[in-house]
Amino acid sequence: MKFLNALNKIQGLGPQKMKMLLDFFGSSENAWKSDFQSLAQSGIGETLANKIIAKREKINPDEEMEKLAKENIRMLALDDPLYPPLLREISSAPSILYIKSNLEIGEIFSSPMIAIVGSRKMTSYGKQAAYIFSKDMTISGITVVSGMAFGIDAEAHTGALEAKGKTIAVLGSSLEDKNIGPRANFNLSRKIIENGALVSDFPLGIQSIPGNFPARNRLMAGLTLGTLIIEAAQESGSLITANLALEFNREVFAVPGPIFSENSIGTNQLLKSGAKLASGVQDILEELQLEKKAKIQKAREIIPDSPEEEIIFKNLGSEAVHIDKLVKLTKLKTSTALSALSMMEMKGMVKNIGGQNYIIL
Repeated sequence: MKFLNALNKIQGLGPQKMKMLLDFFGSSENAWKSDFQSLAQSGIGETLANKIIAKREKINPDEEMEKLAKENIRMLALDDPLYPPLLREISSAPSILYIKSNLEIGEIFSSPMIAIVGSRKMTSYGKQAAYIFSKDMTISGITVVSGMAFGIDAEAHTGALEAKGKTIAVLGSSLEDKNIGPRANFNLSRKIIENGALVSDFPLGIQSIPGNFPARNRLMAGLTLGTLIIEAAQESGSLITANLALEFNREVFAVPGPIFSENSIGTNQLLKSGAKLASGVQDILEELQLEKKAKIQKAREIIPDSPEEEIIFKNLGSEAVHIDKLVKLTKLKTSTALSALSMMEMKGMVKNIGGQNYIIL
């Protein structure tokens, strides 16, 4: 693995070129130690062969492995039996995956996976949809995959974590702590490491920049059975993930949005182009023939513990209700309603989606 990691640090040696090397030499060690003539004969070309010769003088494979160990980053090679099988199918499957997790690698990729992506500038509608879809998928035994970006991505991870399930964040950077971004989501990354994994195919030393996102998006689309788009503007990067999913012969789902919202232009266009409409997680489960795993209604059957909780429960639904309106509907004192809502939120019955607007879960 140390030579595979060392080769992966050489810019320009992507999945196809790496495959040429490994097929020609039979191992990453033989490729790493080969001369210019042999490298050029492998099919990668003289320019890249020269680059390998020059760069390997500055790369110490053993030291690089020590750096990975210090960061608690593990590696998974393409030929490893634990490598995600769906990802292995795509032509641009990375020869090496970097993983940061407190779980066993076999546990990380053991469940069906679905990607949820969308706008960084989400609306309250998008936030609510991302959270509920993610939570319902998790309850149904699905691992939620996203990119840990602001907005829909972060909300999708949060929904999975609050449902006490696994979630995978695919990053457009390497996985050492200093490069994990956005920095505002660093605490979220710690929770994901505990209950899922951070995944990347970038070697150490790579910062998160927009140019890396298409490569990150291909991993999300490749890992998963399908991709759900929740809010995407006309030029949204989420549409790249959707197109990659189609290229990999995976399903694409979209949540319809208001026709006057810029954040819905992309999702509504996807629906017109043939994406499957998702009005609830059951649409996705049925399309992917995962409905036998779905036990949402039973899992979400919650019995209020007091008269205050019962009356609040009856006046809430999937549409957000502000505390002021809820007080009028229930005829409870504001302090009583807030106290009951706090208890209900801790028990996973309701959620404050911001600005003291509540929905039922």
